Amino acid sequence: MQASDGVPPAPTEGGVSSTDGFAQPSGYAGAEQCPANSPLRPAPTDKLTDETADKAESMSYGDYLRLDDILNAQQCRSPDHNEMLFIIQHQTSELWMKLMLHELHAAIAAVAKDELAAAFKMLARVSKIMEQLVHAWDVLATMTPPEYSAIRPYLASSSGFQSYQYRCIEFALGNKNPAMRNPHAHRPDLYALVDTALAAPSLYDEALRLLARRGLALKSTDIERDWRLPYVSSESVEAAWLTVYRNPQQHWDLYQLGEELTDLEDAFRLWRFRHVTTVERVIGFKRGTGGTGGVSYLRKMLDVVLFPEIWKIRTDL
Repeated sequence: MQASDGVPPAPTEGGVSSTDGFAQPSGYAGAEQCPANSPLRPAPTDKLTDETADKAESMSYGDYLRLDDILNAQQCRSPDHNEMLFIIQHQTSELWMKLMLHELHAAIAAVAKDELAAAFKMLARVSKIMEQLVHAWDVLATMTPPEYSAIRPYLASSSGFQSYQYRCIEFALGNKNPAMRNPHAHRPDLYALVDTALAAPSLYDEALRLLARRGLALKSTDIERDWRLPYVSSESVEAAWLTVYRNPQQHWDLYQLGEELTDLEDAFRLWRFRHVTTVERVIGFKRGTGGTGGVSYLRKMLDVVLFPEIWKIRTDL
């Protein structure tokens, strides 16, 4: 019961489309990447055939959502009543993280293409997903220490520290650490996904490249560096953000981007903090099942700052 941690396929190239009135950027990882490739019903411009009409008529709610697969995925290993809560808490968190990665990758692609209106929508959604995950800890917190102790032996060495999706979220947000690939060494496919995420520019990297494209004075080392390494704060980056925040009307979309990033990190901090307090409430300071320091390890993660200059300039303004 530790820090939960995949990279879905990279956004595909294409033109701008619109869904529910929301303009999507070229590169938006949309429905074409859903595992279920057969459309529920043909698009308005598609030719309606007897075959597609029959599929649309015969598909039920459960078929579309693959509920048989999802609802049979909770295989308890212990006889304890509370294990179902533990499994569903983590499975639903992984589903929300899948959506978070879907939105983050599309937002990063949008920032890289100067399509900020679309990026703002997706980043706001990611913040709301994190808010949802904060409240999810309230449910797990109903599990008492004796109840968790009853199922802990059945977890063996499995740990949220091994969540590849969480690790890729961290990397997408800029918290890079090559050593964090190691928990996935037993699965070459997952290791490759995490390694790809490590090597890609983060959301903040793309934001800084955007600042440079807009004419703000950043050093070349701020925008062209080894993406695998942790980001190191820079005086030129701080000066660039300070210019944006002192002249919001002149740089309105960059100013809004800075605030979206602030909202995102604020939500991420709350998610992490609620994780720490829930783990401490349930297991105290025992070592984690994956061999980490448990709460002591998680507390160190609270000190990580994703977008340091955006926070620093609040003192300077």
